[in-house]
Amino acid sequence: MIKLPIKLPLQPLSVLLRALPDSLHTEFLSRLFNHLLKGQWMAEQLVDLEGKCLSIAISDSATDLLFTIKDRRLVRSPRGSKWDVRIKGKLEDFWLLATRREDPDTLFFNRQLAIEGETEAGLYLKNMLDAMEFDWEAHLQAVLGPGPGKRLGQLIKSSGIDKRLGGQA
Repeated sequence: MIKLPIKLPLQPLSVLLRALPDSLHTEFLSRLFNHLLKGQWMAEQLVDLEGKCLSIAISDSATDLLFTIKDRRLVRSPRGSKWDVRIKGKLEDFWLLATRREDPDTLFFNRQLAIEGETEAGLYLKNMLDAMEFDWEAHLQAVLGPGPGKRLGQLIKSSGIDKRLGGQA
C-alpha cells in the first residue's frame, strides 16, 4: 500500500473544498466513483440502496456532498435534497477511510465518522465500506475489455504495483 503523508494533500484539498461549490465537488466525485466502481462487486451491491440520497458532510470545510443511487451509479443530487443517510466527519478522517489507512469500523466506533439517518441503509453502507477491496484486474477488464484488461492486470500484479496501491490484481 502506498504510504502517503496525511497532512500534505489535505491543506490544499481543504482550501479547494471551501473555494468551490459543493455541486462541483459532487459532480467530480460521482464521475470518479462511478469509474472506479466498474468491475467491482460493490457496484452490484448498490442496487439495495437504489433511490437513496447519501450525504457526505465534511465538518471542518463546511462541505455537504449529496449523491443519489440510481441504476447502480452515484449521481449528483440537487442542492437542498433531503438525504436518507449521512456520513459526517472531518476531512482527515475521510482521507483515512479513502486511503484505507484506518479501518472503517475503528473510525465509526471512535466517533471520528458518524452515520445519521436511516439505520438499515446506514449500516448497509458502513458494511460495504468495511468490506471494500479494490480488484484492479476486474476494473481493468471492465474498462479496457477482457483481453487487454487481463494482460495489464497481470503486468501490474507481476510488478508488485498492486500491493503498493493496496488492491488486488
